[in-house]
Amino acid sequence: MTSPSSKQTSPATPVAARKPARVARSLQKGQQTRAIILEAALQQASHMGLEGLSIGALADQTKMSKSGVFAHFGSREELQIAVVTEYHAKFEEEVFFTAIRAPRGLPRLRAMFENWVRRVSVEIDSGCIYISGAVEFDDRPGPVRDALVAMVKAWHAALHKAITLAQQAGHLRADADVEQILFELHGLILSLHHDARFMRSPGALERAGKGFERTIQFYATAAGAAVTQQASEPVAGKKRP
Repeated sequence: MTSPSSKQTSPATPVAARKPARVARSLQKGQQTRAIILEAALQQASHMGLEGLSIGALADQTKMSKSGVFAHFGSREELQIAVVTEYHAKFEEEVFFTAIRAPRGLPRLRAMFENWVRRVSVEIDSGCIYISGAVEFDDRPGPVRDALVAMVKAWHAALHKAITLAQQAGHLRADADVEQILFELHGLILSLHHDARFMRSPGALERAGKGFERTIQFYATAAGAAVTQQASEPVAGKKRP
């Protein structure tokens, strides 16, 4: 037999529970829709640049109305910044987080550069938003440029730390200029992107690998040279995915 108290509370419980559940489902659906739009925008920006982002094209691609797309981002500028942030998150996942599993020193620095090269090789037919964004916004101050600069600086900081750790591990000379090494490695990537994507030059990936080896050999200590010698697959030997 059911008690009077349970008869009074049981009808109210499902009603109270349904509202939060509806809100949660609504939020989840909104997040999923936003993610779909953002993925389409990322693909579009990779091919057309951040300035090539078109709300109309995104609406067509996602089968939504223009107002529906705007409802999730508010403005084209907000969409551009969201794309930069999403690109950086994917870049970190593919290039940085897998590399830090390698031991500190030259093995980790090598892994970061190898992953970077691999990322560029995949982007030959689309494009690197960091590089294309720098061309688009190099002389255009504003929130989008600020977002791009912040993301590139974050990656440079990670590389700077990896180079410093290689020094501390005794793999690079104590008098090596960390900023110079960073500059040279970034320069190799810019050259790779230019020659592979714009010039369609064969052998660009191999030349980037050779450039990395030459840079490391110049700054390496005897211990660093031994670590390089023991590397199972140097950058120059990496095959394009």
